[in-house]
Amino acid sequence: MELQYFGANCLKITTKEASIVVDDNLAELGQKTITKPPDITLHTNRNSELEEGVHFAINSPGEYELSNVSIVGIPARLHVDEKGVNHSIIYKIVANDIRLVILGHVYPELNEKQLEEIGMIDILVTPVGGNGFTLDSKGAQKLIKDIDPKIVIPTNYADKAIKYPVPANELSSFFKELGVEPKETVAKLKLKNTDLYTEKPSFVVLERQ
Repeated sequence: MELQYFGANCLKITTKEASIVVDDNLAELGQKTITKPPDITLHTNRNSELEEGVHFAINSPGEYELSNVSIVGIPARLHVDEKGVNHSIIYKIVANDIRLVILGHVYPELNEKQLEEIGMIDILVTPVGGNGFTLDSKGAQKLIKDIDPKIVIPTNYADKAIKYPVPANELSSFFKELGVEPKETVAKLKLKNTDLYTEKPSFVVLERQ
């Protein structure tokens, strides 16, 4: 499995048989879209419009099996939703024996059913930019503790190239709040397994492509 980061909450996940693009709203944020026809696209906001002309597009909860990849969409409360309303989707992706969870702009509290559906995972991708737009450092820290992944990849932090609707907090503020340092900063994260990440959780920063 290979992971690349393109800014905001947009990632590309490449497996032996699939290419998955998450939250590609880059055209709205001053960047070029990265989505191509062979891609599977995932949207963490249920109100997002689905692309036409891609392999498969998802913006709703459910279980999906595509190109030897298991995808489970778990309904969740968007950070601006009232209690009991679930406009966000958490995605659990299993491929090549690696379990990855993508958090969107969720409310920083998950119930037992949601945590049970997430289960044991290897990698957690979480926004950290805060300021009322998404999870802040404290909210992300709480969910990291609740989910207990091996690896944490932060997203949606301040970046001069990304025109956020609301200014995002700096990535350094996230690490300062948690009192940790990233294990590594890489352009791509290539994983055959996660056995090398013995410190739990290990924080990995992906450079924006």
